[in-house]
Amino acid sequence: MIHLPKGGGRPILTPRDTPAFDHVADAYPMPSVGLGLPPVSDGLYHGYEDVDVVPSELYAKYDVKRGLRNADGSGVLVGLTTISNVHGYNKTDHGVEPDEGDLIYRGYRVADLIEHSQAEDRFGYEEVAYLLIAGKLPSREELDDFRARIDARKQLPEGYFGIFPRATYSHNIMNVLQRATLLLYAFDPNPDDTSPTHEIDVALSLLGRWPRTAAVAHAAHKAELADEKLVVPPIREGYSMAETVLDVLRSDDGFTHDEAMLLDVMLILHAEHGGGNNSTFTTRVLSSSGTDAYSAYAAAIGSLKGPKHGGANFKVSGMIDDVAAHVRHWDSEDEVASYLTKIVRKEAFDKTGLIYGLGHAVYTLSDPRAQIVKTYARKVAAEKGLSERFDLIESIERLGPQVMRDVKGSGKAICANIDLYTGFIYSMLGIEPDLYTAIFAMARLAGWTAHRMEELYGAGRIIRPAYNSVMPHGGVYVPIDER
Repeated sequence: MIHLPKGGGRPILTPRDTPAFDHVADAYPMPSVGLGLPPVSDGLYHGYEDVDVVPSELYAKYDVKRGLRNADGSGVLVGLTTISNVHGYNKTDHGVEPDEGDLIYRGYRVADLIEHSQAEDRFGYEEVAYLLIAGKLPSREELDDFRARIDARKQLPEGYFGIFPRATYSHNIMNVLQRATLLLYAFDPNPDDTSPTHEIDVALSLLGRWPRTAAVAHAAHKAELADEKLVVPPIREGYSMAETVLDVLRSDDGFTHDEAMLLDVMLILHAEHGGGNNSTFTTRVLSSSGTDAYSAYAAAIGSLKGPKHGGANFKVSGMIDDVAAHVRHWDSEDEVASYLTKIVRKEAFDKTGLIYGLGHAVYTLSDPRAQIVKTYARKVAAEKGLSERFDLIESIERLGPQVMRDVKGSGKAICANIDLYTGFIYSMLGIEPDLYTAIFAMARLAGWTAHRMEELYGAGRIIRPAYNSVMPHGGVYVPIDER
C-alpha cells in the first residue's frame, strides 16, 4: 500500500504493507550440506575441480579459443557491428601491437561527444543514447521529443509497488533490478512483441524507470533493516538521466550542477563498449533466440553484476581504501610503490596478487574513458577537499603497471581502466557502493538496446557456437542397488 501524505510530497510505504518474506532463509537453510541428516549425499559438493576441469593441453589440441579469446589475448571475431569501435591495439604480421585507446560511437569519438555537451553546459547522455539507438545525432526537436518520451514512461504501472518492495529485497541491488525488470513483463499488454516500435518503447520505459526502481529497492532494504517506513521519491519531469539518478538516490540532500554534469560524463562513458563485452554479448545471444526484451536485459544485468565485469568497480574501491589505510604518506611514490608490490606479491589486501583497476581485455597503452573522466573528476574532487585522495589514485595508475611488470617479469602493456576511478567518483557524488553497478546498467541500457536491435533485425540467425566433447566413452550402466 502506498500512503500519500496530505499536501503532496513523497509517497510512503510501510515495511509490513506487503506479503512478508521474513523467514525464507530459515525455511531453506544455506549452505545445505547435510541438511541435518547423515552425510550420505555430501559427496555431491566435492570433486568438481577434478570432474569439470578440462586439461589445458586439450584446448591447444582441438584449437579451442578458451573464453573466446585468441592466444594473443585478442577476442575471437564472432560478428560485425555498425554501433561502436573499441580500439586498443593493432593486429600486424608480428601479432598484437599496443596502441593508444579510442572509443567511437556510430562514427563519433566519445571524447568529442562529451567535450561538446560539456562546453555547452548541457547534459549529453540522452543525445548519446539517441545516437546509439537511432544511428544518428538528433536535432534539437528530436532530442526534446526523446526526453519527453522517457519522462512519460517514468511512472511505474499501477499495482507494481504492491508487489515490488517486499518481494524483491536482496543483498544485491543488481538482482533486485533483474527481478524488477522481469516483473515489468507482466504489466506489458504485449510483452513478446519484437517489432521496432515496441522494442523502442520498452527501452525508453526502462531508461525512465530503472533509476527510480534501483533507488526504491535500495531504500526498501534499508527501511526493512531499520523497521522504518519507505519513502518513495516523486517523479521529476524534465530531469536528465544524471539529475534523475542523483535526485532519487540522494533524496532531500540535493545535488549541485557540477555533480550532475560529472555523473553525466560517467553515463556517457558507460553507455556502450562494443558487442564483445560480456553483458552486451549476453544481450545479443538472448536476442538471437527471439526472446522478449525484458528477458534479454535481465540476463545482461546478471552478466554485468559479475566481479570480472561491471562489479569490478566495487572491488577497486575496497583496494583503494586499503592502500590509503596502509600507506602513511600518500604523496610518497616509494611508499605507494612498496605497498603495491606487497599486493602483487599476494602479501596484502585480498592476497590475489591483483591491482584492481589496472589492465583491460582491449585497451593496452591507455583507456580513453579513464583519461576523459579524470579531467572532469579533478574539479569536483577539489571542490570537496578530496584532491589528495584523487592524487593517490593517480599514483596507483602511474606506478602500478611498472610494479606489475617488475614483480611478474612481464613486458605486457598495462594501463588503468575506468574502474580505477569509478568508485571514487560515485562516492564523491554521495552514491553508496551497492548502487555503483546498478548505475552502470542504467547507462549501458542504450548500448544493449542498439545491439539487441542489430541482432534482431540484422544478423537474423541464432547464436549457437560448438563445444568439442572430450569426456570418456564406454561407460557400463550399473543397476542402482549394485552401486
